[in-house]
Amino acid sequence: MLFSRKSWRTGCCVLAFCAAQGFSQTSSTPATSQDASHHPAVSTGTPANQTSTTVPTTPDAGKKSAAPIIPGLSNLPPSQAGPPSNPASQQTPPPAGLQISSGDLLDISVYGVPDLAQKIRVSNSGDAYFPLLGSVHVDGLTIEDAQSAIEKRLVDGGIMKNPHVTIFVSEYSSGVSMLGMISKPGIYPLLGTRRLYDMISAAGGVSAGAGRVITVTHRNDPMNPILITLSSDPTLAAQNNIEIKQGDTVDVSKAGVVYVVGEVARPSGLVMDNGQTLSVMKAVALSGGTTRIAALDSAKIIRRDEKGNPTEVPVQLKQMFQGKAADVDLISEDILFIPISAGRNAAIRGMETALQLATGVALRRF
Repeated sequence: MLFSRKSWRTGCCVLAFCAAQGFSQTSSTPATSQDASHHPAVSTGTPANQTSTTVPTTPDAGKKSAAPIIPGLSNLPPSQAGPPSNPASQQTPPPAGLQISSGDLLDISVYGVPDLAQKIRVSNSGDAYFPLLGSVHVDGLTIEDAQSAIEKRLVDGGIMKNPHVTIFVSEYSSGVSMLGMISKPGIYPLLGTRRLYDMISAAGGVSAGAGRVITVTHRNDPMNPILITLSSDPTLAAQNNIEIKQGDTVDVSKAGVVYVVGEVARPSGLVMDNGQTLSVMKAVALSGGTTRIAALDSAKIIRRDEKGNPTEVPVQLKQMFQGKAADVDLISEDILFIPISAGRNAAIRGMETALQLATGVALRRF
């Protein structure tokens, strides 16, 4: 009995020892493989100047790896390494400001130096003379550019180290010339950015008899004037509202006029816009039609030739009304004259006289 108990204890000890040995072997195997992964193997036959081709296989290797180096791109400065800049996103230069021209009166002052303040008239050559600096060319320069030019001359001449020049244009010698059929023609100063309709409004609008064609001539390009036709279409009107620059000339044309006189209900002058046509029958209709004593077969157009001499063009107005003759177009400054019919006038007068006599006799009898 005692022997069996000792054998049972011995067997339990042997089993516990075997289990401990097996656990120690299984735990040492992952540690060995982990050490091998952290220390890549190096071939004994590889020369010293060549690197090993073994790549780590740990899961964190892909996460910690640096971005690939692209030749010719990674070494560029930050402003050039990205995508090319979009021209639409770049800031466009501001429009040119008001320019100084010959004859302008400039009021120039220097901050902190009242002795240098003076009024200077720009000469015909475009130069402004300063007692300490001499002549400075300012024609065609904006006010900001002229200020910078004078400041540079003060610094280069050793007069001041950090000058601040201010220029105020007291008088403008050149503006926008508003000519033609304008309510208040004249020269108007251009302060800031102005467009065609702004200048027409400043001049009081167009006058009666103005045409639809406006000629805009730039001072820098007088041989290529711009012809603008006024339109009631909002889209075309917005396109025709061009920017006006200093020294431009705006000329509003005169509309053509056709005169209708003689035996019509309302003798008058009819305005004919540029590019539009007016025929004889339209002119008669706009004048209220002919009277009862009009000589339709004797109507005529009085038109001046190239030398200015008046000529007569016969018009078969009666046949036009009957549809037997073609309508005739009128041109500017034509005079449509419809004379009186002597026979018809005499007949009407006789009928009126006879009616008056008959009325008188009838009244006496009663």
